[in-house]
Amino acid sequence: MRSVVSPIRAETAGTAGTPGTPGPGPALEVSAFRAAMGSFPTGVAVVTVASGDGDLHGVTVNSFSSVSLDPMLVSVCLNQAGRGFGLIERAGAFAVNVLAAGQQDVSRWFADRSRPAGPAMFDGVPFEPGLTGCPVLAGAAASFDCRLWQSHRAGDHLIVLGEVVAVVHRPQLAPLTFHAGTYKALEHAPLPSVAQLHAVR
Repeated sequence: MRSVVSPIRAETAGTAGTPGTPGPGPALEVSAFRAAMGSFPTGVAVVTVASGDGDLHGVTVNSFSSVSLDPMLVSVCLNQAGRGFGLIERAGAFAVNVLAAGQQDVSRWFADRSRPAGPAMFDGVPFEPGLTGCPVLAGAAASFDCRLWQSHRAGDHLIVLGEVVAVVHRPQLAPLTFHAGTYKALEHAPLPSVAQLHAVR
């Protein structure tokens, strides 16, 4: 199997014998970085928020992770250019809705830049207010209602940490997954054993 090797920025990798030292070398292309990241399958979630003045917002993300059990913390990454984090700061809360396998249309809708702003964004999308007042989407595989804990700027995104105060879990629903730029369904075939993996090397 052929591997594709892309150069790493000299400012990051440094030159031989001097880690982190800038040096000559080709820059890593964004397209190559994105393509390589696409080899990592993820779930798909919609981050939702409701501010005190009745404004609503939702955005599709696949950068969602558990962080801590004590306290129960999760993280999501949001584009700094989006309006979602401003609303989260005002509300002091947000919800993360892990989409089920049949919710590709919901994922596409909340990723569509032409969707209307405010409450109209949720027209036709069934939800109920969670404990924090943020929209908890109907039919999601799981929803995590969170109070804003911290946020950290990281490049062109914000890493947003939330303390989980309520959970909805529907274990009978398979999650929606995303891999190499397309939605995928989980296959339930048994995984190969370690011995089988070694045999094909």
